Formats: sequence, C-alpha cells, structure tokens
Amino acid sequence: MKSLYTKFLFITLLIMIASSLIGFFIANSYYQNSLKPENDSKNMEIVTGIANYAETQDDLNQFFTHTASTGYQLLVVNQQGDKEFYGGQFDEKNLPTKAIEKVLNGDSYHGMRDFPKGTFVTGFFANELQNSVGVPFRHNGTQYALFLRPNIKLLFNELHILLGWMAFAIFILSLIAVLIWAAILIRPVRQLSHATNEIGENGFNVNLDIHRNDEIGQLAQNFKDMTSRLEDLDEVRKSFVSNVSHDIQTPLLNIQGYSRLLKNSTLSDEEKNSYLEVIQEETERMSILSKQLLTLSSLEPNSQSYSIKEINISEQIQSLLHKYYWLINENELSLTYSLEDITVKGNPDLLYTVWENLLTNAIKYNEPGGSIEIKAEKTNNQLAIEFTDSGVGIKSNEQSQIFDRFYRGDSARTRTNQGTGLGLSIVKEVIELHEGNIYIYSQLEKGTTFKIIFPRL
Repeated sequence: MKSLYTKFLFITLLIMIASSLIGFFIANSYYQNSLKPENDSKNMEIVTGIANYAETQDDLNQFFTHTASTGYQLLVVNQQGDKEFYGGQFDEKNLPTKAIEKVLNGDSYHGMRDFPKGTFVTGFFANELQNSVGVPFRHNGTQYALFLRPNIKLLFNELHILLGWMAFAIFILSLIAVLIWAAILIRPVRQLSHATNEIGENGFNVNLDIHRNDEIGQLAQNFKDMTSRLEDLDEVRKSFVSNVSHDIQTPLLNIQGYSRLLKNSTLSDEEKNSYLEVIQEETERMSILSKQLLTLSSLEPNSQSYSIKEINISEQIQSLLHKYYWLINENELSLTYSLEDITVKGNPDLLYTVWENLLTNAIKYNEPGGSIEIKAEKTNNQLAIEFTDSGVGIKSNEQSQIFDRFYRGDSARTRTNQGTGLGLSIVKEVIELHEGNIYIYSQLEKGTTFKIIFPRL
C-alpha cells in the first residue's frame, strides 16, 4: 500500500516536472512562432539603418568598429569575397556562400527567422553566422554585404520576456494541476463526511464507494467495518433492551396481579400463602436479573473497576459448596468433588460468580437423586476445573448458543421461571477476561459438563 504522504510527494513532483515541461514547450512555441520572427524583423531594421548610414561614411573600418562596440557582431563582405569581422567572434562561421552572393546581388538575408527549429535556447544563443540578418549596401561604387547579430549581453536583456512567459505558463499549469489533485484528494474525505451524516440521519445502511490503496482507502475500509460493527451492536442493543424489558415486565405484572388478588378479603390462608410465594419468587427473579446486569456492566471493555489478585480456586469452590450444601440436600443430589490446590490471578468476586452460576445450574437442571461432580486439577501447562451434572442435558443444536445473552434453551424454559438467560454469558465473559476458555459437553437426558481451562501462573 502506497502511503498518502508518498503519493502526495510523488504527485507534487510529477506536477512540477509536467508543468515545467509543458511551460517550456509553450514558451518554445511562442518563441518559434512569434518571438523569433519579431526578433528577425527588429534586427533587420537595425542592420538596414546601419547599412544606410555606412553608405555616407568616409572610413568604413572606423564606423563598423564603433558600431560593433555598441553590442553587435558584424561581418562585412565585398564583391571580391574579402571578409572583415567586427565585435565578438562567431562560434560557427557557417554562413552559406549562396547567402552571401544573394545579399551582394541586392536581396536580404533572414537567418534569424529561418534558423533551424529547435529549443529557444538554441535559437537565442546559437552564436553562428547562419543565425544573423544581412542587407546589401554600396560605398564608393563598391557593393558590400553586411551581416549582423546582437551579442550575448543584448540577448540576455531580451530573454526576460520569454522567461516571463515560461514562468507564467508554469505557474498557471501548476495551479490548475494542484487544484485538480486537491479535488481528487478531498473527494473521498467529503464522501466519508457525507456518509457519517447519513448514518446519523438514515441509519447504518450507507453505500460508501471508495476504492484506494492508501491511508484514505484504509480509512474508508475501517469506516465500513466500524459501521458494520455498529449495526451489529445496535441490533444487540435493541435485542438486549427488548429482553431486559420483557424480563422485568413479566415479574412486575405477576407481582401487580397477585398483589391485587391479595386485596380480596375472602381468600383463604392457603391461597394467600400461594400468592405471596409467587410474589416472592418474582421478586427473587428481579433481584437475580439486576445482580447479573450489574455484573455484565462491570465486564464492559472500558470498565476497570475490578481488582486483580492471586485467588485460591479450591478454597473458593469449597466455600461455595458449604453455602449451597442445604440446597443440594433439599434437591436430593449427591455431591463428589476432587480439588487440587489451584491458584490463578484474577478478580475474586467475578470468579466466585462463575462457580456460583455453574453450581446453581447443575442443581437447577438436575433430577432428584442425581449427582454433581466437581474437579480442579493441574497439568504441566494449564489448570482445569470441571462441573458435571446428571441432569436434563442440552440439545446439540443449542450448545453453540448457550453462552449468548438472554438465550434459554427449551429445557431451561420448561424447568424453571427463575432463569434470565444471562448466567452462562456472564460465565464465558469472565473466563475470557481471565485469559481462559470454557467448553461444554452435553447429552440430552444424560447430563452436562462445563470445563474451564486457565493457563498456569
């Protein structure tokens, strides 16, 4: 992927080079088609004036020496072919003999206008006899040919016009190219801005057509990924709110309904106790739900409210078993456990919630006379904790969803109205927060095993 910085430097350099070349060609075209004929015509007027004035002079040598000193290179040829140079020397004395004969016969020579086409530097600074102008004149009955070319200093003074045109052309071309490049660069940024506004107004269904192999392209791809994740999160949020609302509304309606029934003075004590028992169960259900929601909020990525310390897992589980021993006996369940001394780094409250959820599930979804087995053991590279029950089990097609928030399998819904569908999702999130993994092995009507793996300290 080319970086935007590299692309910017490359395009800017390309614009500078292209503008310079195009500006050069424009200036050269101006020189070839306009400035060169003008230069030829101007020098032709100068040489004609010098020739006319030379015809009135007594001493041609003195006159041409003085004239050349004002900034010209001169060549004077008489009828016999004798040549006399005045001023600076020509680099190339390549004036054709036919051109000299033509001027001696009374015609003019336009060497500057007809000089072979090339770059303006060649045309302006080619210090050659061929690149000159010539006219005839007579002095004391003798025919002469006079050829003139301005010296380099005069040419430098005239060149500023050409260079000015060239600089102007380069500036205009560079400005246009930079404006086009800026528009191309800003266009996807505007698209992203427009897409952001569309999300705020019309939701997450935004079509962003940006395909670039640079930071802007990566930004567009990240924007698409973010939009997709936000859409998923919005669906989760809606589902979460809907489920929480339903799980709060149902017990509230039951409490409200049975409270209204208790106002009936004709109820028997047995009916009153039955209604109060329902109200108590629904209150406990709401208490469990609120507790689990608070636990989930503490597991959010930006929440760092939990402390980390070394925890003895075996001691935690033993304390938990002591707390729920009465419930295990009440449900006529047998309990066996084998707990090696296992220590992990983590939050004691969150991990205690894991063991409590797994144990209460093993009790809740077991059969009277069933069994619960708990193991905690060390291997070379990991720590393993297992909770196994002989209960109703979980259907194979439900096992992949059992850790989803608010998901409750068919067996869970028929067995109890106390479930919230949050317990196992909390378990999974806490385990992953502690860099562990949880696995489920279950067969319908035969039981379920939850196995947690932690890396060893």
